[in-house]
Amino acid sequence: MKTTTAPAIGTVPGQHPSNAPSKPPSSLAARAFAVQQAFTRLTGDVHPLRAIAGAAGLDDATTHRILQTGVGDGVFEQVGRGRYRLGTSTARAGVQAMAHSPGAASTHSVLERLHRATGGLALLYVLAPFGGAKRLCTDYVIGDMDPAEVGMSAEDVVSVSRSLRTGASGRVILAHLPRSIQDLVLAEEVPPTAGPGVIRDNDALAATLDEIRRLGFGVGRQECMPGWDSVAAPVHWHDSIMGAVLMLKRSTEMPTDLRPLIFHTLKAAESISELTTSPVAAAI
Repeated sequence: MKTTTAPAIGTVPGQHPSNAPSKPPSSLAARAFAVQQAFTRLTGDVHPLRAIAGAAGLDDATTHRILQTGVGDGVFEQVGRGRYRLGTSTARAGVQAMAHSPGAASTHSVLERLHRATGGLALLYVLAPFGGAKRLCTDYVIGDMDPAEVGMSAEDVVSVSRSLRTGASGRVILAHLPRSIQDLVLAEEVPPTAGPGVIRDNDALAATLDEIRRLGFGVGRQECMPGWDSVAAPVHWHDSIMGAVLMLKRSTEMPTDLRPLIFHTLKAAESISELTTSPVAAAI
């Protein structure tokens, strides 16, 4: 199991010091955004005033004024005495932004090219935070293969394939999420029907996240189901993780030299990432 350590001196429990602001924001607007962003640096959902102030790099009084103003606008919600969480206005803003993500026609053509180039199954997973940090397959290209040949049951689809703990695409997405979200995912149980290659040790899993960020891709060996290996690369919207492109191939058909498969998977992920910032291309 993953070990825990005591907070560093001068930090607030639940706050990750490496993510804290280096200096207090100067303008009023910057302070308000700092308070909102503080929730992404804290573990869990509901937080006390002091923890939020520490993560934002502000004093308690300033943070309290910003939170109370935001409560009135639905940006924050007050839960009990002196405890807060992000409000529905924040969620609506996220939905509005996501509505301008690439269209299905554009992403599907990218997956078709990946399928032709590699001979493997090509899938697009997106981050689906509702109900916990999960992934959701929104598009795929499998050629003339019968979906039953993949060998996944309905239970697998709604458990193993959704978990960010399992599979190259899950770990690629997880590697680019805030530390607070990573901790929540690492605290989850490994799906019981995961493949024989699933990484059960939290320290070993965390080490792969560092490697994924360094290399820019992830490789899975029978993590989600027996007999299937994979390569995955992240899809970004500027500096925010949106999902991952997954190339899935039978273990017996995976070449010794993975570089061609990695190249084409990275290229597909980069193409979809570019679509997120190109409204004209996304509308074609």
